[in-house]
Amino acid sequence: MNLAELNKVAAAMVAPGRGILAADESTGTIGKRFEGIGVQSTEETRRDYREMLFRASEGMRSISGVILYDETIWQKAKDGTPLVEIIKKAGALPGIKVDEGTKPLPNCPGELVTVGLDKLADRLPKYYEQGARFAKWRAVIDIAPGIPSYAALHANAHALARYAALCQTAQIVPIVEPEVLMDGDHDIDRCMAVTEWMLKETFQELYYNKVALEGMVLKPNMAISGKKAAKRAGVEEVAEKTVRMLKNCVPGAVPGIAFLSGGQSDEDATAHLDAMNKIGNLPWRLTFSYGRALQHAPQKIWSGKSENVAAAQRAFSHRAMMNGLATRGEWKADLERKAA
Repeated sequence: MNLAELNKVAAAMVAPGRGILAADESTGTIGKRFEGIGVQSTEETRRDYREMLFRASEGMRSISGVILYDETIWQKAKDGTPLVEIIKKAGALPGIKVDEGTKPLPNCPGELVTVGLDKLADRLPKYYEQGARFAKWRAVIDIAPGIPSYAALHANAHALARYAALCQTAQIVPIVEPEVLMDGDHDIDRCMAVTEWMLKETFQELYYNKVALEGMVLKPNMAISGKKAAKRAGVEEVAEKTVRMLKNCVPGAVPGIAFLSGGQSDEDATAHLDAMNKIGNLPWRLTFSYGRALQHAPQKIWSGKSENVAAAQRAFSHRAMMNGLATRGEWKADLERKAA
């Protein structure tokens, strides 16, 4: 393991003004999104859609890395150029989602564990050879009456740590993603408490598995009210409590934290990130690793039609630039209105 090189890649992933595009939706997930815009999901349409994003040169200036799905990392553009080469030419790092989804956790009703460790050591060198310099593994923790259980937190934290250790052995920077879902009716304080618990468990397991913190990136949820909560926390409260939560759990050796958007609206995801960076005096860089919050608008505009590509690329570029400003604490709401 070359830690200096891993640290260099991790630092590039969280460089000021830039963040990560999560374009790693599974075939099933992107199929549902395409259905919503009247597009048939085929290998070709999925390729065309993602190629459109990667060729949006203005937007890609605000993108440090792109997380790819297994299908996408091997695909070539319409003109025969490998998609990973288009990403690299845009100045971004190709990455790869390596988990294989979730399965029910035995004896823990309503709880899941992420799978895919069995052959990961064999898969990682092939991804590295294809150009991937970082990877992603997502653990999913739900909040509901009686859950999460310690068993679920521990099983998922242990899997995240084993994945991270395997990645670093293969000279790939791991994105460690313990996501506490915002689907319930819980308030922000419940989210904060569960996320702290999960983060502390995760960093304990990373320590036990001898993962070099300088060569990883954390991808957590923000401290945020559940979608069905009667009272929703405002932007300042989300920012203050998220920063406090992270300071309680995340060692300063971690180069950066790239938040997931987790079902927030496009603008909320940007506003929350900006407010955190405005607090300042942080031991790590705070950036974004957004999927839907970067893609929702361009996907709708594109709707599978070649004549809409330029307009969709403009929408993607706008969102990427807004989030790029938020990584520096320089975003303002009136910039959104000007673009509308």
